[in-house]
Amino acid sequence: MAYTYHELKEKTIQELREIAKGAENQDAVQGYSQMNKDHLLPALCKALGVDAHEHHGVTGIDKPGIKAKMRELRQKRDAALEAHDADALKSVRRQIHRLNRQIRAHVAP
Repeated sequence: MAYTYHELKEKTIQELREIAKGAENQDAVQGYSQMNKDHLLPALCKALGVDAHEHHGVTGIDKPGIKAKMRELRQKRDAALEAHDADALKSVRRQIHRLNRQIRAHVAP
């Protein structure tokens, strides 16, 4: 059975050890009976060929465009810091914050 990282993470240590027992790549999970969940999970992901982190997709917005705008704003932020311009600094930080929130609002698990 093919597993995702999220499915594996939700399983108990005993369930993970049972999966490790049946894994084809035994070298990656060698010593699985002695591992705790923090060590067994990455080893099991490697043995099963599963990405060892969760992916969150962004839908409904242009994430690369927003990231480009954020890079420009960070340059403006650095310039405002150098110039000791508190008003410009506050404005740029608020814009960066709003863009971050916009991306997070559109994340689909």
